[in-house]
Amino acid sequence: MSMTIGLAGKPNAGKSTFFKAATLADVEIANYPFTTINANHGVTYVRAECPCKEKGKTCGKCVDGVRLVPIDIIDVAGLVPDACKGRGLGNTFLDELRQAQAIIHVVDASGGTDAEGNPVDIGDHNPLDDVAFLNREITMWLYGILERNWVKLSRKIQAEGLKLEVVISEQLAGAGIKEPHVNAALIETGLSRIDHIKWTEEDMIRLCDTMREISKPMLIAANKTDIAPRENLEKLRELDRIVVSTSAAAELVLRSAAKAGVIKYTPGDRDFELLTEEITKAQKKGLEAIHKVLERFGTTGIQECINRTVFELLDLIVVYPVEDEGKWSDKLGNMLPDAYLMKKGSTCHDLAYQIHTEIGDRFLYAVDARTRLRLGEKHELKNGDVIKIVSTAK
Repeated sequence: MSMTIGLAGKPNAGKSTFFKAATLADVEIANYPFTTINANHGVTYVRAECPCKEKGKTCGKCVDGVRLVPIDIIDVAGLVPDACKGRGLGNTFLDELRQAQAIIHVVDASGGTDAEGNPVDIGDHNPLDDVAFLNREITMWLYGILERNWVKLSRKIQAEGLKLEVVISEQLAGAGIKEPHVNAALIETGLSRIDHIKWTEEDMIRLCDTMREISKPMLIAANKTDIAPRENLEKLRELDRIVVSTSAAAELVLRSAAKAGVIKYTPGDRDFELLTEEITKAQKKGLEAIHKVLERFGTTGIQECINRTVFELLDLIVVYPVEDEGKWSDKLGNMLPDAYLMKKGSTCHDLAYQIHTEIGDRFLYAVDARTRLRLGEKHELKNGDVIKIVSTAK
């Protein structure tokens, strides 16, 4: 499935560093607000265990048994208070964010930047304020779109007997809100039991807040964690959501050094291996400092953010379609040529359609390449499945 993660947060929290570390794209990074003016689009990777190890062969698509599955990622312009009213680059930010199925909120856990992203002393700013502020801005953006024509829309619903969830989802379609999101939010808030004509402003904001939570699930990247006061990290970990300690700067150094052949490092590894002694004293000192970060936190957290967003927030699995169930290959003998991300609960028939509409239309059955068992169209796929799809000839 095509999927996009959005990187959000105030200016100077480390979003662009996170983006560059996750993609090795060439983006501008600087210690002042609004370095990112236009959204940066890139490709990052989900880390999965490659099944080729079970065959005792190397598929050629993985690194030491680690499969990196590509996904899209957007680094949007930094958000400042009242962005929903168009302040700063607010409208640009929010318009870009609509493409994302989930958000990684990069927060300056060190408290070393104020609400606008200007540098202050470490610990001076409360990172919890940043979390509340981003949630509020997105909620009020949705509310602004919904409220714009609400009087006219609510009359139309009443006069023409239209479905409430259909009208609301149509009004918010540009923000990435779909009918199931509206339905779930109406039930969760209890507003499905109240005549929409009687809704107050507070009711509508509550509805928009719930639709935000449902349609744009969010993970917190507690960035600059290596210099963050312990109490800031503890405050963030108490939040009712996934919080990952990150050092985007450390990850960027590691990936750049790996690309240059200085170290051996796969994104998400708990350590790195130095491949050459031909480095400067400054480089050696920098890598030693990063080694201490890894010793303390396990990883830089960047890969963990991406993996947990995909596998926990979005509830996806990785499935490997093949044409030869014996060799786990395509017709040309390429082993495990593709890795597909699919929603947990997807069936063999869903996979057939994911490969190609025609294959879905002509689906007969599937084969589990591990067990060689025949599977029906409604068989539910598991993470790491290797599957052959059998369809009728054209």
